[in-house]
Amino acid sequence: MGTEQFDVLREQVRGQVIESGDPEYDAARVVFNGMVDRRPAAVLRVSQVADAMAAVRFARENSLDVALRGGGHSAPGFGTVDGGLVLDFSARRGVRVDPVARRARAEAGATWADFNHATHAFGLASTGGIIGSTGVAGLTLGGGIGYLTRKYGLACDNLISADVVLADGTFVTASESENADLFWALRGGGGNFGAVTSFEFQLHPLDMVFVGLAFFDATAGAEVGAAYREWIAAQPEEMGAFLGFHQGPPVPFLPEGWHGKPVSVVAGMWTGDLDEGQARWQPVLDFAPSLGSMFAPMPYPALNVMFDGLNGVPGLQGYWKADFLSTLSDNALRVAVEYSPGIPTVHSANHFYPIDGAVQRVASDATAFAYRDVAFAPVIAGQWPDPTENAEHIAWVRNYWSALHEYSEPGGYINFQDADDQSRIEDNYAANYARLAQVKAKYDPDNFFHVNQNIKPSAVAR
Repeated sequence: MGTEQFDVLREQVRGQVIESGDPEYDAARVVFNGMVDRRPAAVLRVSQVADAMAAVRFARENSLDVALRGGGHSAPGFGTVDGGLVLDFSARRGVRVDPVARRARAEAGATWADFNHATHAFGLASTGGIIGSTGVAGLTLGGGIGYLTRKYGLACDNLISADVVLADGTFVTASESENADLFWALRGGGGNFGAVTSFEFQLHPLDMVFVGLAFFDATAGAEVGAAYREWIAAQPEEMGAFLGFHQGPPVPFLPEGWHGKPVSVVAGMWTGDLDEGQARWQPVLDFAPSLGSMFAPMPYPALNVMFDGLNGVPGLQGYWKADFLSTLSDNALRVAVEYSPGIPTVHSANHFYPIDGAVQRVASDATAFAYRDVAFAPVIAGQWPDPTENAEHIAWVRNYWSALHEYSEPGGYINFQDADDQSRIEDNYAANYARLAQVKAKYDPDNFFHVNQNIKPSAVAR
C-alpha cells in the first residue's frame, strides 16, 4: 500500500512506483557502485515518455530532488538520491535501426550491449563504451570515449538528435535544426539540461574486427608505454587501442603465475581490412617481453562485452578519478608504474585512452566537450568487493591521481570522475563553461536537474 503522496503519482503514470515499504524497494534502489547506499522516497520505473513528463511535474510540485538512471553505471551514484524520486529508465532498452539511413534510435535505458546487438545485425556500429553494460545515455551525455573514437569521434559526435523532458515537464527534440543550443549542451554537458528519453545516432559500416590483447610485466610499463605512444600515433585511425595497468586477469593466454600480479596491457581492435590485422598488431609484441597475448578476428559486439566479467561487475565498491593528458609523457608513465603495485583487485583498471584522430577534427566549441586538443584520457577506476578496505583503496586512487595530475590538464572527463570532483566542473568544460551556464539558465533556471556533475545556471542569462 503506497503513501497518499505517491498515490497521486501512480494515478498519473503507467510505470511502477516503488516506495520504502514495498517488497521490491531494496532491489529498486540499488545502483552499480556498491559503495552508494541511498534511500530515495520512491523509484519510478518509467514505462514511456508520458511517465517522465508527469514525474518531473510531480517532483517539482512536491519539492523532490530527482535522479535519472539509465544504465546505472555512474561511479558517484548519480542514478539515485536520498529522499527524492528516481526516474529509472532501465526497462526502456529498445533500439530501432534504420539501415538505409544508417541511423539508430536508442531508448534511455539501453546499454551499449543492447545497442551493438541491434546495429550489428545490419553490419553497422557507432562509438560506444568499453564495457557492454554501460548505459548509452550517461556515456553519450558526458562525451563518450570508446574503441571507435579515433575513427568516428566521441559518442556525442555521432548524436543526431535527442528527445528531452525539460525541467518544467514539457517535451522537446534537440538537434542541429531544433533547439540547437540545447543540442550543443547535451553533447558533453551531462544530465544537466533535462531527462533525455531517446538518442538518435549516426551509424557506420562495421562487422568483424581484429582484436588484440598483449600483456607485459607492469615494471616494464614505462618502456611499453613509450613504445605504445609512438605506435598508436603512427597507426591509421582504424586502430583503436588503449594502454592499461591491471592485476593480471584469469585468462588462458596469460600464465597462471601472473594472475593477480601487476601487469601492463595494450588492448583494442583493428577495424580495417581483416587480412591486415595480424600484421597491424605484430609490432606490439616487440614493445617488451610479452607475458601472453591474444590476436583474433571477432564480431565487434563480442569485444564490447569481453571485459564485463571483470570491470562491469555490479555491487563492487568503486571510486574513480580522471584527467586529460596533452601527451602520454615519460613522467606520466613513471607515475603509472610507481602506483601499479597498489591496484586494488583484478576488477580495477587504470587506462589511458587515445582521443586523437576524429575527436580532434571537431572544434573545441562545436559541442560542450571542450578538450579537443589533448591526446589521452586517463582513468583510475578502483573497484573491490570488501567495504572494510574502502579507506585503503580510496587513498590509493587519490594519491595516484594527485601524482598524475601534476602532468595533466586542468580538467578531466566527467564520465570518469567521482562525487568529490564537483570543484573541477569549470575546469572540465574550460572555455565552454560560461555558455553551458547560460543554456542551463534558459532550460533549467532553478537547477532542478542537479544530481550530476552540476553546471549551475548563469544569473546573467536568467
